[in-house]
Amino acid sequence: MVNTGVISSSGNLMDFLDEPFPDVGTYEDFHTIDWLREKSRDTDRHRKITSKSKESIWEFIKSLLDAWSGWAVMLLIGLLAGTLAGVIDLAVDWMTDLKEGICLSAFWYSHEQCCWTSNETTFEDRDKCPLWQKWSELLVNQSEICLFWTFLGASAYILNYLMYILWALLFAFLAVSLVRVFAPYACGSGIPEIKTILSGFIIRGYLGKWTLLIKTVTLVLVVSSGLSLGKEGPLVHVACCCGNFFSSLFSKYSKNEGKRREVLSAAAAAGVSVAFGAPIGGVLFSLEEVSYYFPLKTLWRSFFAALVAAFTLRSINPFGNSRLVLFYVEYHTPWYMAELFPFILLGVFGGLWGTLFIRCNIAWCRRRKTTKLGKYPVLEVIAVTAITAIVAYPNPYTRRSTSELISELFNDCGALESSQLCDYINDPNMTRPVDDIPDRPAGVGVYTAIWQLALALIFKIIITIFTFGMKIPSGLFIPSMAVGAMAGRMVGIGVEQLAYHHHDWIIFRNWCRPGADCVTPGLYAMVGAAACLGGVTRMTVSLVVIMFELTGGLEYIVPLMAAAVTSKWVADAFGKEGIYEAHIHLNGYPFLDVKDEFTHRTLATDVMRPRRGEPPLSVLTQDSMTVEDVETLIKETDYNGFPVVVSRDSERLIGFAQRRELILAIKNARQRQEGIVSDSVMYFTEEPPELPANSPQPLKLRRVLNLSPFTVTDHTPMETVVDIFRKLGLRQCLVTRSGRLLGIITKKDVLRHMAQMANQDPESIMFN
Repeated sequence: MVNTGVISSSGNLMDFLDEPFPDVGTYEDFHTIDWLREKSRDTDRHRKITSKSKESIWEFIKSLLDAWSGWAVMLLIGLLAGTLAGVIDLAVDWMTDLKEGICLSAFWYSHEQCCWTSNETTFEDRDKCPLWQKWSELLVNQSEICLFWTFLGASAYILNYLMYILWALLFAFLAVSLVRVFAPYACGSGIPEIKTILSGFIIRGYLGKWTLLIKTVTLVLVVSSGLSLGKEGPLVHVACCCGNFFSSLFSKYSKNEGKRREVLSAAAAAGVSVAFGAPIGGVLFSLEEVSYYFPLKTLWRSFFAALVAAFTLRSINPFGNSRLVLFYVEYHTPWYMAELFPFILLGVFGGLWGTLFIRCNIAWCRRRKTTKLGKYPVLEVIAVTAITAIVAYPNPYTRRSTSELISELFNDCGALESSQLCDYINDPNMTRPVDDIPDRPAGVGVYTAIWQLALALIFKIIITIFTFGMKIPSGLFIPSMAVGAMAGRMVGIGVEQLAYHHHDWIIFRNWCRPGADCVTPGLYAMVGAAACLGGVTRMTVSLVVIMFELTGGLEYIVPLMAAAVTSKWVADAFGKEGIYEAHIHLNGYPFLDVKDEFTHRTLATDVMRPRRGEPPLSVLTQDSMTVEDVETLIKETDYNGFPVVVSRDSERLIGFAQRRELILAIKNARQRQEGIVSDSVMYFTEEPPELPANSPQPLKLRRVLNLSPFTVTDHTPMETVVDIFRKLGLRQCLVTRSGRLLGIITKKDVLRHMAQMANQDPESIMFN
């Protein structure tokens, strides 16, 4: 290679960019990547590796390693994501039980694990063992003052109540403090930002190592505190952090932002796989809800990553039930066609709940952003935690963890169930197998449970609105499912009792036989959970698959589909946005949703800049500007790039140069090429321009020029322009007429125009 600036034998100046310089092809924070350029760069890299592989055995081995590096990254992501999910599940179980008591034999045992190891535990009282003591039993020796048993009973309850509140406040305070001090990006669900990143946006640090560490630790703390949130959404963020970390170890992904996003799409699938124990649902979730670019190769690798993650989680066995699914159910009764009506009603409820939640939560989050409330995130978390703990403790259905609550609501009542929901009046004259319990009249416990569930439902609906979006990790899957499961269980019990007392009605005559089991309330809870989750997130296919993987209820796909579709229809009638899209718009991220339709009759000339009355477009000429001219233009403007034209008179388009690459090129040229000064002429042609003999050495920058920028004419319909931006992932598009440059349309301009057409604030799109 000839040194920079030296004249070759042909008499032409060598292009100093024949050798790559540092940071070329990278992007600044809060900017959008150029998908077409990233794809072109990867194609060139792959072509180069393929051609070199024929030169030697070593180059052939390197090409094989490059081909298999993607599968290696998927394997590492699955292993780490599954391990972290298992550790989080085990830690949450222990710390949740720590609010109520402690195991004397080993303090790191949860309540269930403690009683497993006890020799004095009976099957009937498997939740009671002398090794597990509540805080009141540990702190107060009740045997010495048993004469005051009435007073002690009250004082023990109050002491347990206070300890429950104190532990909850401690966990929440630690979580919000860690997030605030060490990793501000660790807050929230993470899915809105993941969707934005996968669409091509750069948010540096959001998937960093500190974010991974702090989010993992604080996720355990906030779920254990008893707040109305889940760990499933944040686990997607955790898995994507794992994907970003392992991508940085392979140059194939670390140097290409487009390829990195393929890895992140697969990591999102692995996150849902370990969150719910649903590997197939995870792949579909990534495809339907999260990913922006999802080629067939990514589908296969997502499947592999989800499989490895699920296998790793199954090996850890955090639930102790030798099953991968979180809420395994075994129903002994099929569903009947007549039950589709209450299932559809639950779908309507789910759609209405989703609409109510999205509107109220966005209104509250907007108020938090625009008032002094947002300046005190720690105080807000402490206040919400205190209210949650104070209200939740007296009700057994809000005191326990939300996952345990959903599991109990999904369960069918067997002969050995001790739940209040299974307090039915038994007929002593009836003899049937223990696994086939017929419909029976509800007892006092069932009616008590219904009232408690109704109060828990109201509380859950209200408190979740204020909890989601605080400066702590907060998932929405489990709280939404809990709302639907409570409503569904109550509806199921109502239908069950109606069928029992009126089995001679025409609707029940061919459906229910006296003494036979015909209604399963747990199924209604499962359908209600799917309906509410669908109403909030607007998922359909992936939701149904996640639900039947989550519960193992494969034969109940049709009820789940009916509820999911109804929920989406009802919710879409009030607004097309799901909760994640709503938070994307709230935060002003430049996300161009593929689900949105643009039907307005506007043209590219209506959107392009500069508009009438604005200064002319800032451009570079191909061979008549000096280094000082270009540096001045860069300093005075903040544009991401500049069109290159033949001359200012003709305005005939040559190409497009990125701002960042121009800056880096000039900086490196001054350092590495002698004779480059401020007066040096910068040219983008193959041959240098005709210059006087005493002129400084010119600078050739043709290598930074994109010679095939995407262009449209000024009369192209905006409907077509929007579709082009969506499907090609464009960063900007140049507008021409007969080859003459007229203006430019950026992704931000498209989003502003769409917001303006929808009567929204166009300035809400904050970033580049």
